[in-house]
Amino acid sequence: MPLTNNVIIKLNEITTIVEDRSNLSESEVDEIKSIFKTIVESGERYDIDEIEFWFENEGSWATKKSRTRIVNLSSYIQDKYQQTAHLRIISDDDCNCDN
Repeated sequence: MPLTNNVIIKLNEITTIVEDRSNLSESEVDEIKSIFKTIVESGERYDIDEIEFWFENEGSWATKKSRTRIVNLSSYIQDKYQQTAHLRIISDDDCNCDN
């Protein structure tokens, strides 16, 4: 699945916030997580391979370690969101239990 324009805009935001593309700081990692969380919470989905391909071809991400870290973060956030989105909490009022 190709990346949507909204996802590409967010990937450009990541490129803008990272000062040293050879070494991500912890605050940058937190911001990147937040960006990917915003993407999935808005209902957007992305293919991890497409994220990796985008960063490889963007031009300014020469260090593979940083690209791999971002791809791993994108995968982690999307997987985490999908897992928690499937959970449903039932309140006592919704339960048809005979207790």
